[in-house]
Amino acid sequence: MLVVDLPERTFVAVDNRAGMNATQGAGISAAQSVIDAGATVLISGHCGPKAFRALKAANVDIYLTEAGTVAEALDKYEAGELESIAGADVDGHW
Repeated sequence: MLVVDLPERTFVAVDNRAGMNATQGAGISAAQSVIDAGATVLISGHCGPKAFRALKAANVDIYLTEAGTVAEALDKYEAGELESIAGADVDGHW
């Protein structure tokens, strides 16, 4: 996971492997990493229901993109081309 400071586009890489390898709770773990990093915006390819609820409870705005690179996703966000989502875009796994 990359935490990017805009508009400078400086970034810090955050290890999220523990959540990725979890048999359950991967979405909550990823959301908690975002929250712990102090992010106010998440730009991602998908967001499940548990992660969505945790992020919204922490006042994190969520945007989805199919951009191929982080730079493309940031360009779209800064240009106002991404819309925040009002709910999860994928189902939970359980």
